[in-house]
Amino acid sequence: MILAQDCLSVFLYFIFLFSRRHGLWFRLRKVILWLLGVYIAIPFLVKLCPAIQAKLVFLNFVRVPYFIDLKRPQDQGLNHTCNYYLQPEEDVTIGVWHTVPAALWKNARGKDQPWFEEALGSTHPVILYLHGNAGTSSLGYHVVTFDYRGWGDSIGSPSERGMTYDALHVFDWIKARSGDNPVYIWGHSLGTGVATNLVRRLCERETPPDALILESPFTNIREEARSHPFSVIYRYFPGFDWFFLDPITTSGIKFANDENVKYISCSLLILHAEDDPVVPFHLGKKLYNIAATSRSFRDYKVQFVPFHTDLGYRHKYIYRSPELPRILREFLGKSEHEHHH
Repeated sequence: MILAQDCLSVFLYFIFLFSRRHGLWFRLRKVILWLLGVYIAIPFLVKLCPAIQAKLVFLNFVRVPYFIDLKRPQDQGLNHTCNYYLQPEEDVTIGVWHTVPAALWKNARGKDQPWFEEALGSTHPVILYLHGNAGTSSLGYHVVTFDYRGWGDSIGSPSERGMTYDALHVFDWIKARSGDNPVYIWGHSLGTGVATNLVRRLCERETPPDALILESPFTNIREEARSHPFSVIYRYFPGFDWFFLDPITTSGIKFANDENVKYISCSLLILHAEDDPVVPFHLGKKLYNIAATSRSFRDYKVQFVPFHTDLGYRHKYIYRSPELPRILREFLGKSEHEHHH
């Protein structure tokens, strides 16, 4: 051990002599001081401008892939998908994609918006998917997904209240066209915060969905921000909460899944990968434990399905699981039975 340290010291000494001889040491020192200055300045900048932290929460300025015409889902090979635009509020327009079940794919080719809207009244359940991969369409569901205000080609400024209202508007739009068909709400990642906000509101007005599915959920935005990979370099910075977490609250962003589940009365399924690097697995498990002991769920099924690290599903690839169709069939079948009894 001592020999290794001596070798390291000699190595660093020669590097120092070499760098100094070539004038690189002084440049390197300037770069290090500059980086240190930026590192210290960022927390103060975030504290003084909470809008910066809000941008980092929503990340709506990141559009990947960028060169896609969202008006034309058929360009992405989605010949069974139609693009709509809805207006939840004045000066707010949201883009919606509606994918029909596999049984209707042939008939859907070349059809216009009225045909797709009428198809919602067919005998297939509907999934309202809040920001995630709509890979469940082949299971026999209509999948309706949309970009919140400020995302994609949707018009408006993002906020928790606004995103929740957008989801409520789309849910009501679906219910007005889907007849007695079951409507399930599926939220992924940040969308789980919108989903529980929405379902809590629906339960309070006594129009709950037939089930709620949360994929890679967190407990609340403060705990998620504290655990997020972006926070690693500042996690032990003095006053981390004051600098980074309080501005989120100041911006009116809570996404309090842990509070919302106490007021939700419908079946709940939570899906989480053990190797999720964005929303830690323990946050999803903690949310499940809160929901499972909540009185609001005493007459409803609450299920937690983990996906082992070896599967490599991480944050956004659970939809690849060959077990997912069976999990959904079993859970949603039981949920529908509970809803009607």
